[in-house]
Amino acid sequence: MDTQLASAKRSHAVCMPGPYQSHIGAMLKLAKLLHTKGFDISFVNTEYNHRRLLKSRGPRALDGFHGFQFLTITDGLPPSDADSSQDLMALSDAVRNNMSAPFSDLISNLNHAASNSDVPPVTCIFSDGFMSFATSEAAQEFGIPIIQLWTIPACAFMGYKQYRTLQEKGFTPLKVGPLSLLVNKLVQEESPLKSIDCNLWTEDTECLRWLDSKEPKSVLYVNFGSIAVLTREELIEFAMGLANSEHPFLWIIRPDLVSGDSAVLPREFLEETEGRSMYADWCPQEAVLNHLSTGGFLTHCGWNSVIESVSSGVPMICWPSFGDQSTNCAYACSKWEIGLELSGVVKREEVEKLVRDLMEGDKGKQMKERITEWKKLAQEATEPNGSSSINFDKLLNEFLP
Repeated sequence: MDTQLASAKRSHAVCMPGPYQSHIGAMLKLAKLLHTKGFDISFVNTEYNHRRLLKSRGPRALDGFHGFQFLTITDGLPPSDADSSQDLMALSDAVRNNMSAPFSDLISNLNHAASNSDVPPVTCIFSDGFMSFATSEAAQEFGIPIIQLWTIPACAFMGYKQYRTLQEKGFTPLKVGPLSLLVNKLVQEESPLKSIDCNLWTEDTECLRWLDSKEPKSVLYVNFGSIAVLTREELIEFAMGLANSEHPFLWIIRPDLVSGDSAVLPREFLEETEGRSMYADWCPQEAVLNHLSTGGFLTHCGWNSVIESVSSGVPMICWPSFGDQSTNCAYACSKWEIGLELSGVVKREEVEKLVRDLMEGDKGKQMKERITEWKKLAQEATEPNGSSSINFDKLLNEFLP
């Protein structure tokens, strides 16, 4: 009885990310922050992504620990052992049509198990905004508060939702990030949370040692994220543009980066860039962006990447692909002036020009000064009395029981 009383006083959050690399990463940061505030965490991945994480991180990586467990639900798609991102449209359909019932069953099972353990019943759900099709019915069925985490900027979110009612009630704007800096402040080095990560590909840390050998702010980091796909022609144009820029670069080339083909780079490109280039399937992005040798970021402009780039003080070359990325690019380049846009058909001459402008031009210097100020503001916001820290506590105190 004492155990049941103790568990009843604790909060138990079920965290359900979208089944995509960057969405899992953002939700995991939020889950870590919730755990530092005393929450028990049940972190839910699809079975497909759970298998990929075990393959990437090791067979015991998702064992979790007391108060922080990893669970799975099916996405209803055909089984696959592929080490690549699932088809975006098929996965979107699966979220809408297949995952609501399995998620409700998971909540029911957690509540049932709570009667025989010291883990409290579910008290709240933190759902990726794009997973509402899978999570909202369960929240309504069990009478559990649900909070949505949108992994896109407010300027893009405005295109999906209307804020008028929330504004009239004084609930917005709530500014919950940069989550990565909040995690760095609240999660102690000795905490077991530090060892939990969510990369679906194995990280190559050799690139960090390679960066150690380069001059400060001299390396361009190139990563198009976990979903964007290049054609063979685009791969070659990017490659030759990087070669002709004569700047050192670290290029992340996923196994599934090139559509319907392997990412085979031209021999003349490899010969031209020998000694000033490094390649990896995947990498610890925040560590790369925070490395002293990283001076620029050629990115697909996903919101996680933009936030991490700003938090690290690294200006961008933006090549958006889909979703909110075009909006992010427009703001980064035109309004905030911390990025340069690569638009339309990829041409090596344009890639070369933008790399030179960013890494050595006057406009690049201005962007570096501006984004350094933004980095300072982000760090101040995540201090104990900063706006992000205050708003995170406000979220927990005002919206949750």
